[in-house]
Amino acid sequence: MTSTPVRVRYAPSPTGDPHVGNIRTAVWTWLYARHMGGQFLVRLEDTDQSRAVPGSLERILESLRWLGLDWDEGPDIGGPYGPYVQSERLPLYQTAAARLIEQGNAYPCFCSSEELDALRARQQAEKRPPGYEGKCRTIAATEARARVDRGEPHVVRFATPHEGSTTVLDLLRGDVTVENRTLDDFVILKSDGFPTYHLAHPVDDTAMAITHVTRGDEWLPSAPRHALLFDALGYRRPIYVHTPIILAPGGGKLSKRHGAKFVLEYAEEGYLPDALLNFLCITGWGHGDETVFTHERLVELFDIADLSLNPATFDMDKLNWLNGLYLREMPERDLAELLARRLERDLPPEVPRPLDRAFVEAMTPLVRERIQVLGDVTALADFFFVDEVPTPPREEFLQKRFKDDAAGAAGALEATAAALDAVTPWETVAIEAALRGLAETSGVRAGDLFTVVRLAVTGKRVSPPLFESIELLGDTRASDALRRSAAMLRA
Repeated sequence: MTSTPVRVRYAPSPTGDPHVGNIRTAVWTWLYARHMGGQFLVRLEDTDQSRAVPGSLERILESLRWLGLDWDEGPDIGGPYGPYVQSERLPLYQTAAARLIEQGNAYPCFCSSEELDALRARQQAEKRPPGYEGKCRTIAATEARARVDRGEPHVVRFATPHEGSTTVLDLLRGDVTVENRTLDDFVILKSDGFPTYHLAHPVDDTAMAITHVTRGDEWLPSAPRHALLFDALGYRRPIYVHTPIILAPGGGKLSKRHGAKFVLEYAEEGYLPDALLNFLCITGWGHGDETVFTHERLVELFDIADLSLNPATFDMDKLNWLNGLYLREMPERDLAELLARRLERDLPPEVPRPLDRAFVEAMTPLVRERIQVLGDVTALADFFFVDEVPTPPREEFLQKRFKDDAAGAAGALEATAAALDAVTPWETVAIEAALRGLAETSGVRAGDLFTVVRLAVTGKRVSPPLFESIELLGDTRASDALRRSAAMLRA
């Protein structure tokens, strides 16, 4: 592939937070650099100033850090090939464009936007493929230079060869050949002096000694244009790796309604960075039957040449399963700390902070099998932290065995409170024995009794394990909650 040290880059545009499809390519690129003992750099491609979003660079870098991806060079740390922001490198592109014009490989184009719109409309009406047809290519060099010197607005276009073909090596596909006649004279330098991606990519990747260019396969049709530019500038071509896209379930474009979000949205919802990194890596790559990998294992095994050519499907259920698995395998104290921080963020403001870490650690075994993301814990376990467990609406109690029997439900709750008052020691085993005994002597099925008890002491139909929850809640709070619900039902 190459005898030189691997140097790869992640080159996002500052147009917002990075989407999972975009960041997946960064994950693969980073893993390949680390696997090969090479270097991974970040470069900001901000030549389209109209689409730039303030703060985007910071969010991009924050997303990489959260996932555990470090970089050797970049806009925040510098490096020997800087600057790493394209808008700070404009003289390089302008010099390259001038050189191409001088060589006859490019030319100024003075066509107005109205002329180009009319050309596109004509091509569409005649059912011809779109593309610039070279009107300004025939202008004599001396005339073109004079018009430029007079300040006439113009762009610079590459003079694509009309004959022959261009072959590009893609690491996943092998040789990809395109007939040059199918390529138009594309813009390489805009009228504002900023380059298009077509020119910036060869100039920057050559100046930064990039050996492999990883990018989405939507760029594959442009690869021959870039190869022609590399050749015209006398640059050595990099090795291309055009990665497959992620599809929505059932096919089609991936969007938020399928569960796909920006990277930091996953952090907000309580996904673990290791779980998301693992998920993104194996969505299009695999190693035998293994599914769960540490960072170290991924670096050891990953080879970018092993990527699948087939588009992968975004499987939200798999991501949730993976995240739940990571949560369950985490040391209990570490998980308790994450849960405590999440609860401190999400619980009502009247709940005192900081939370008692010993209490949260005691609660953790009750919830760890029931959550898939950290964000699940608040809705599941908030009743542990409020002074008074909210009493559910009466209709919640009046179902199944107690349908339309408020007095019966109230009596069952009062009897439970009395049974709990006699429990000693206050431990799960004794609590369970008392409640099962009550079910037997009262003639109420255990399932029906436990349903109304759960509603009263947790405020929820679905909660952590009932008997363990009652123990952790404490005798006073549990009995008070039971009696409050009973009083509500008798009112």
